[in-house]
Amino acid sequence: MGYFTNAGSLVVSTLFGIVLFVLVLRVLLQAIRANFYNPICQALYKISNPILMPVQKLLPAWRGINTGALLLAWVVAILWVAALAALAGGSISLLAMLVLGFAHLLGFFLQTMFWITLISVLLSWFSPSGSNPAVPLLSGIADIVLKPLRKLIPPLGGFDLSPVFALLGLRLATILIVGPITQFGASLA
Repeated sequence: MGYFTNAGSLVVSTLFGIVLFVLVLRVLLQAIRANFYNPICQALYKISNPILMPVQKLLPAWRGINTGALLLAWVVAILWVAALAALAGGSISLLAMLVLGFAHLLGFFLQTMFWITLISVLLSWFSPSGSNPAVPLLSGIADIVLKPLRKLIPPLGGFDLSPVFALLGLRLATILIVGPITQFGASLA
């Protein structure tokens, strides 16, 4: 790859990553029933509502999961894969783009959960101000992964080991699930 291709790839990945991050956060915040009056939620809704509301009219939420945002996130991931393939000078089939887009979305989601869980655990060590609007959102999202593990793994001597297993599980899921899906999608290209 040349310098311009690398620079283009960086710009494309940054732009698509921001859009995908907003959509994934929108799904996660709706799943945890985050406080709508939280300023971060308000900003996120203002950013995503113009493109998300028409899709949500066609695909209503199902069991607290924002299916419209998930579908839109998948489309963004597919476009991301297509843009990177175009920058590399190659073309891939539609089926390969669908599979690679799904793998990309799943990997992005798992990576987002990993970092949110890690940041939430680190914040719990330092006891940040309770008035910070990000703290309840981060801990609520991290609890998606941590609550089931806390039921299985009792604290040992006052230490909660569930974050260690959660972070390990998220990394293993990336390797053992996203990796094979990506490899299958690449074989279709």
